[in-house]
Amino acid sequence: MNPIPVGAEGRHSLLVTPEVAIDFMGSEEARVLSTPHMIAYMEWSARNAIQPFLDEGEDSVGTIVNVNHLAATPVGLSVEFKATVLAVDGRRVSFRVEARDELELIGEGTHERFVVSVPRLVAKLAAKRAEKR
Repeated sequence: MNPIPVGAEGRHSLLVTPEVAIDFMGSEEARVLSTPHMIAYMEWSARNAIQPFLDEGEDSVGTIVNVNHLAATPVGLSVEFKATVLAVDGRRVSFRVEARDELELIGEGTHERFVVSVPRLVAKLAAKRAEKR
């Protein structure tokens, strides 16, 4: 892993479609970006921020999410997600995350990721599966 600079940013854009919208209110007009999808794209943006600094065979996994979903975004609007590195402590990376639709800030908070060796993680998961059997 190369040094990850504080201030590094990652972004992701999304058009809100029915696939990422809630569907439990009984009205097509009430469908909005779901909170779980908002969080997932915040995490994706954080991953994008640090991916260029990782070595081959490394990736990152989310460990902490603390966000507020502030406003609803209806199907048909676009959302821009941004993650900014706040701090790096070894393999632990902290971020400020936010989401804005075309009109306003819709979500914000903090997120933490941990840089992992993918082959090492795969071995741990295989051992866990074997232990279950």
